[in-house]
Amino acid sequence: MSVTRSEQPLDWRDVCAVAAGATLELSAHARGRIRAARELIDQIVARGIRAYGVNTGVGALCDVVVSPAEQHDLSHNILMSHAVGVGAPLGAEETRAIMAAAINNYAHGHSGVRIEVVERLLALLEADCLPEVPAFGSVGYLSHMAHIALVCVGAGHVKWRGERMSGAEALRRLGLEPLSLEAKEGLSLVNGTPCVTGLAALALRRAQRLLDWADVVSAMSFENLGGQMAAFDAGSLAFRVSPGLAQVGARMRAALAGSGLLGASIGRRTQDPLSMRTIPHVHGAARDVLAATAEVVNRELASTTDNPIVAGTPQEPQVYSQAHAVGASIALAMDSLAAALAQVAAMAERRLDRLVNPLVSGLPAFLAQASGTRSGFMIAQYTAASLVAQNRREAAPASLDGGVTSGLQEDHLCHATPAALKALAVLENSSRILGIELLAAVQAYDLQPVKAERAPYTEGLHAQIRAIVPTYRDDRPLADDMTLAFHMIADRDPPPVPDPLPARSAPVLWTAAAMEPAARSTAQPANDAMPGAVGS
Repeated sequence: MSVTRSEQPLDWRDVCAVAAGATLELSAHARGRIRAARELIDQIVARGIRAYGVNTGVGALCDVVVSPAEQHDLSHNILMSHAVGVGAPLGAEETRAIMAAAINNYAHGHSGVRIEVVERLLALLEADCLPEVPAFGSVGYLSHMAHIALVCVGAGHVKWRGERMSGAEALRRLGLEPLSLEAKEGLSLVNGTPCVTGLAALALRRAQRLLDWADVVSAMSFENLGGQMAAFDAGSLAFRVSPGLAQVGARMRAALAGSGLLGASIGRRTQDPLSMRTIPHVHGAARDVLAATAEVVNRELASTTDNPIVAGTPQEPQVYSQAHAVGASIALAMDSLAAALAQVAAMAERRLDRLVNPLVSGLPAFLAQASGTRSGFMIAQYTAASLVAQNRREAAPASLDGGVTSGLQEDHLCHATPAALKALAVLENSSRILGIELLAAVQAYDLQPVKAERAPYTEGLHAQIRAIVPTYRDDRPLADDMTLAFHMIADRDPPPVPDPLPARSAPVLWTAAAMEPAARSTAQPANDAMPGAVGS
């Protein structure tokens, strides 16, 4: 598969495709814009036009003039001084997504890097020779792209074909020479919002998958707990204006159509507990947040996020040295998405608690096969409660953290990249919570005292999961089952919910092979991969 950056910017789905391994190419139009922007920089240097980071220092050193003879050193030294990331490195998908977003930014034609610099990033992507990028150490941007750019000049480290090596050795094996950076290129390679934008694109894809699973898993719990289908009545839901709510209501009606278990429970209660009857409201609200976040990310990809921006003509070059590298809007969006997903997962844990609690479930205590000698899912619910608490901490807004850097010159910080990393951490925790609920719901079907048919959709899903994960009898570590369920949630889209659903016809589901965990960059981090920066 190939993605082309043309006169149109990439959108978040394009970035995700490149992150997953698609080739990224530049159209002739995009290459022309990059070359034209470089010509503007050359004119700015030749005429001695004052331009931040071109012929001045950076940050609080913005008023220090740098001579033409020193501009190569300035660009090179920016990479060295800004490569200050710490902690375990990001996974392959995260690194590829950031690189794709950076190339997209340069292709707007307002950064001023040479086409050779962009081609070097493209070559690393094509070879899947990925720079080692520490996950932490950014208050907004800078450090992540600095570690990527190090490899372009023969420094830093990469992971290639399972081997860690120096950037210099990687270039040698690829038959490439280290680049010698020219005016402004060092600054353009580290600033802007490609880091948060690439990570945000991945968060969108993973959140989309998680919310699809949340509907499916909650439907199984709802059916086991004998919920009242009136909660999903289209006429009732129409009183609240929300595209997400309407979508979830329709999905729940389709997934549960034809359920004998729910037919047997009609009129049992006046209304269900909130963790059951607000599924459309909470899941729908999260879908509305997801849609709003996607709009923000696409706007970010359509924007030039560089400082300075160059424009105009070679005869009259213009320099805009303002604040387009600050990602306030995308930081706020990532904080909002993290909170929405944390709420979905918190409600999933409440349904799980109802499934294991015999006082409200009507099922054997803790879904155990034998009372007393077996604990069943008792402690798995503890794990889910712990992850909900962790999500609550992770969902605190990064965009309000503030701080002061660079000698008071940068005295307002939005923490956009940390906001995206937190959203990815919430996604991983939430996938684990939903995985535990999924296992519990399938176990509840096995122990269901009501002798009635399940809905065709949930019947088919139950059978497919039981072909992979046998009934739990305290006969093996439950953590192994939980890991498998996590991979189902995090790596695979759920079986499509048919609408309308033919009576008693089973939906198209996975094969057993398709249920096996997919290779992911960081869901189950290998050695040094960052927990929380999960690949889809």
